[in-house]
Amino acid sequence: MAIMRYEPWGLLTQLQKELEQMRGDVSRESSSATAEWVPSVDIKEETDKFVLLADLPGVKPEEIDVSMENGVLTIKGEKRTEAKAEKEGYKRVERTYGSFYRRFSLPDTANSDAISAVSKHGVLEIVIPKRESVQPKKINVASNE
Repeated sequence: MAIMRYEPWGLLTQLQKELEQMRGDVSRESSSATAEWVPSVDIKEETDKFVLLADLPGVKPEEIDVSMENGVLTIKGEKRTEAKAEKEGYKRVERTYGSFYRRFSLPDTANSDAISAVSKHGVLEIVIPKRESVQPKKINVASNE
């Protein structure tokens, strides 16, 4: 008897991909319907910027494509697998390989001209500054005494 990995949402995800393909949602060159895995992402908002952290272990920085178009930030790339011979004794493989694709709609407050991205220790950090006109400003209160 073989040990199987339990994936309770696997069938639902597969059905969603098939429905998207039937509907014709694969018109883009790459989409989440054709992505083989989806990286985990944390997004936080600070007073002057948005910070997006994506887990991309094993993906070289030159294999990551970050682009911005029409208010949509796109992260895509591929995590390549090393050639492994069956004789090396692998009984179970859980690490994910293949192409990935994520898209994020940015708010109007984002300054798309000043976005920066850095990959360090398998984590991609994207910093999206806010426009100066929308950052909170301190207003001094004068005394009339």
